[in-house]
Amino acid sequence: MTTGNTRLVGIDLSGPSNHTDTALAVGRLVDDRLDIIDVREGMSDCAILTALSRLESDDLVVALDAPLSYQDGGGDRDRDRDLRQLLTAKGMKSGSVMTPTMTRMAYLTLRGISLSRMIAGAFPNARIMEVHPLGSLALAGAPVDALTTVKQSATARETVARWLIEQGRVDHGADAPSDHVLAALASARAAWIWSNGNTAWDVPAAPPHHPFAFVC
Repeated sequence: MTTGNTRLVGIDLSGPSNHTDTALAVGRLVDDRLDIIDVREGMSDCAILTALSRLESDDLVVALDAPLSYQDGGGDRDRDRDLRQLLTAKGMKSGSVMTPTMTRMAYLTLRGISLSRMIAGAFPNARIMEVHPLGSLALAGAPVDALTTVKQSATARETVARWLIEQGRVDHGADAPSDHVLAALASARAAWIWSNGNTAWDVPAAPPHHPFAFVC
């Protein structure tokens, strides 16, 4: 469960060499809303670990927007296939869920696997999950037409940012965040929802191959 001491962290990862497009958002629960207390962009792995160490909380819930495992032999994991089917039925593009080992995703998967293990080693009590942030918003009722165009449209990002405040109960103070910050905010929201057992779609961890839950 989430308490006032819990820190809910959303991380939007890019590839290992792309710190510029890596964003982090940290929230805490205030009454029935998620109050975002820190947002950062341009984050290296070291910077992320340092930011987490400075939260001074022994209750971390960390949601990473990146594959945290891959299918032995390549191709989709069952969880990728199931989520893709669910989200396309909601109007999301099929490419919004990519195979972890495909060329466009392999380096992101590498970083996700590495960083999740570093966080687990540095913060043994942290609850860590893989998240599809925009998919989680789609399942929660956010406007799909805006979600599918957040990379191209500032208007779409403003629409989703307002939805997070008004419907998602996430107080973040950003009128038109970058798409990476928006994904980090949505990931922090997913961490909150998951920690309270209220996710719309949740595949539990299946170690050793898939050691973290996948949440949407």
